[in-house]
Amino acid sequence: MPRVVHFELGAKQPEKAVEFYCRVFGWEVQKWDGAEPYWLITTGLNSEPGINGGIMEAGPNRSGTINTINVPSVDDYIEKIINYGGKVIAPKMAIDQVGYLAYCEDTEGNLFGIMEMDQDAQ
Repeated sequence: MPRVVHFELGAKQPEKAVEFYCRVFGWEVQKWDGAEPYWLITTGLNSEPGINGGIMEAGPNRSGTINTINVPSVDDYIEKIINYGGKVIAPKMAIDQVGYLAYCEDTEGNLFGIMEMDQDAQ
């Protein structure tokens, strides 16, 4: 069964948000060297319950909190999402050495991501 594996926080001032979450919760945050500004959040030990996440610059489809669900195939789940009344907001894209990601919307307008893990993604 697919599970939520990652969260993203959209921020107008990402550096300020990084400082906030580090100081309030003691989370470890590291800037990721990707095409767009992105900060990886470690919320605790992998041996403890919970998930890690990221902070990104807020934009039209990047505000609030977005949960990402691990799926075996982004293509198959895009088809399911559309068939059951959802929408694709950002099509399948490769995240270098991580996998494939698409952003979708459910029937109620809630934004979420689906991720197919693949270390060979480019």
